[in-house]
Formats: sequence, structure tokens, C-alpha cells
Amino acid sequence: MSDPLANVPNKAPTKWAFLPWLFIISGNAIDVAKGKPPLPWLAAAGLLVFAACYAGTIALGFDERRHSHLARALLIVETAAAYALSIGYGSEWTRCFLLLSISAGITLRGTERALALTMIIFSGSAGFITGMFGDGGDAALMGYGTLLSGVVVAMVLTLFETVAKLRDTREELARGAVEQERLRFSRDLHDLLGHTMSVIVVKAEAVRRLAPRDLDAALGQAADIEAVGRQALTEIREAVSGYREGSLTTELDRARSLLDSSGVDARIAQSGPPLPPQTEALLGWVVREGVTNVVRHSGATTCTVEVRGEPDRVHLEITDDGRGPAAAPAAPDAVGGNGLKGLTERLAAAGGSLTTGSAGRRGFRLVAELPVDATGEADGTTGGTAGGAAADGTAADGLPGAAGTRGTTGTTGTTAKMAGETNKEARTA
Repeated sequence: MSDPLANVPNKAPTKWAFLPWLFIISGNAIDVAKGKPPLPWLAAAGLLVFAACYAGTIALGFDERRHSHLARALLIVETAAAYALSIGYGSEWTRCFLLLSISAGITLRGTERALALTMIIFSGSAGFITGMFGDGGDAALMGYGTLLSGVVVAMVLTLFETVAKLRDTREELARGAVEQERLRFSRDLHDLLGHTMSVIVVKAEAVRRLAPRDLDAALGQAADIEAVGRQALTEIREAVSGYREGSLTTELDRARSLLDSSGVDARIAQSGPPLPPQTEALLGWVVREGVTNVVRHSGATTCTVEVRGEPDRVHLEITDDGRGPAAAPAAPDAVGGNGLKGLTERLAAAGGSLTTGSAGRRGFRLVAELPVDATGEADGTTGGTAGGAAADGTAADGLPGAAGTRGTTGTTGTTAKMAGETNKEARTA
């Protein structure tokens, strides 16, 4: 699509483009020098006043400070000189109205009503005075020329000023888009690394505990750390490229693995129709952040993650039996988009909501609700209960799965295959 502003020149006309138009009255100046009009000294004085006022209105009209009051005062003096010279010395002097119209177009641009009324008066006056001393054809031509010169000048200058404002606005929007992209990247990186580091720390602690008494179990946890690290690299590449779309099923599987490794009893359930990819991505972020906070801060022994889908809305609830709201960290204000604050902003932008609070006498509850796009389709995803790792130990993301990690109803083959192909392409990109 072509840029509509590309064909508009960057440089607008300046005052130096209009000052040479004084040559229009050069013939009158020659007549005064030859002494042809009666009282030539008076004609010379009127001509000098008119030319000075014209130059003054042009200069002030292009001044960035726009001394509008002084410019209009000069325009009034210029108008009086034009009428006096035209009525006093005949139709040859009505050419002053052409310059007067240009001055009015420059001075009054942006005030449509005042400009239109002024142009009508000047045009009618130029035609009438010319008709008093000549024929009707000359009167019509002079009236039309007076009207056209002022209107065209005002339109051209207004167009250039509007285009300049549009270009400034476009640059400002571009700068804003860059800032938003920086915030998006910092937010995604914070959420990605915060969850991944928590998983790695928890599993590393499990390796340290298990190594002295159960080497095989410790090796399984070490394999999980390797898988999580690889997946983190893939997700960071995707976040940098702006193409990351989280899978809710995958996030639920990771949440189960993280909770199990942390000694938290995980109760995960998902029901309802398939969800659009964008909705799954947002809910995936909520699961990631909510479960990470449970592991880091709650001290809980049980965590329940429930996803209930309806035809037009989906409900996600994460509850634990930990220390309650006091244990939930406040979202940092330094960078918008971190933690629960960032999740609240994301869901609000999509028409949803995020609420947090106490879950009874003790514990913490996080509730997210999102509208479901009726026209959206869950591309390749399936409903039902969250799937888990494949039977051969390969996780749904195509990387080595966590030992002992299983979904509540098994793995969906199509989802695992698509996720594996996606991560393979991301690693080779």
C-alpha cells in the first residue's frame, strides 16, 4: 500500500516565494515615476504604504510565533491603501487586490469563516471598481482572479501545515510503538525467566536431596533441568522474534511438574470446548505466573488449578492452602508488565479480568476470566483435561520429558507433534 504522504513535498513555500509577486504592481510604480497619475507624490506614498504592508503581512504570516494581531493590523492598513488607490486612480490600480487577496490568504488561513467572508468582499470590490472604469469582462476576470489567488494560497499553505502535523504524529506514534515493544519484550522476558529459574532451582534442590539415596531419581530430575533449559532458550528466541504463543495444555503440564518437584500436591482439571490460540496464550501466562508464585512464596502443600470453559467465556482459578495474601508479592512498579500487575493489564486489554485474594481462612486464590472469541478456532488444540507427557518420556514440547510427569488423561498426539515441530523450527532459526 502506497504512502499517501509520499508525493507531498517536504518543504513548504516560504515568504520568499510570495514577495516577488510585488512585480504585479510594477507597472503602477513605473507610471508614478513618470508622473502620469495626478498628484504623483500621493500615489507614490500610497503605493509605498501598500507594498510595505504586503511585505509585513507576508513576513509575519510565516513567523512561527504568528503575530496574528499585528499581521491583521497591517492587513487592515493594506486594505485601506488598496481601496484608496483603486478608487482614486482607476481600474489599473485594482491589481492591488490580487496582492491583497494573497496577504489575506496567508494571514487568515485556519479561520475558514473569516477567510471566506474576506475573500468575498475583496473579490466583489475588485470586480465592482474595475467595472466602474472598464467593461464587464475585465470586472469578472479581476473578481475571479482576486478570489482564486487568496483561496489557493490559503489551501496550499494549510495542506502543507496539515501534512507536517501528520508526519510529526506518525513519528510520535512510531516512537510510542518502539517503547511498547520494549515493554513487551521486558515483560515477556521477566515472566519467562522468572518461571524457568524457579523450575531449575526447585529441580536442582531435588537433585541435591535425592543424589545420596536415589541416584536414578536424581538423574531424572537432572534430565528435567536440561529439558527446561533447552525449552527456555527456545522461548527466549520466540519472545525476541515476537512469535511466542503459549499452549495452555503445555503450561498445565509444566505446572504439574513444578508443583510435584516442589512437594506440592497438584490438582489440575480442565473442561469445556476448545479455546482460540490467543485465549490459550493469555491463560498460559496466568498459569505460569500463578503457579510460580505458589512455589516461591506460599509454602502451600496443595494447589488446585481449574479451567472451566463456556461457549462465550472461560474461567481459570488457582488456589492454594499456603500463607495467604500476605505471602503474595506486590508487582514491581518500575517496569510495567511484571508479575500480577502485568497479567491484570494483559487480561484487561483483552476484555477480561484478574482478581486475587484470600481463599478462606488460609491460602490464596487467583481468578482469571476471559471472553472467548466466537469466531476464533483452537488451531490444533483439543479440549478436555490437560494432557501430559507421552508414554515414551517425551514431553509435549518435543524435548525430553520430566520423569514421572503425566497428564490426567494422557497426551494428545496432534498437539505434541505440532509443538515439537514448532520448537524444532525455533531451534534451527
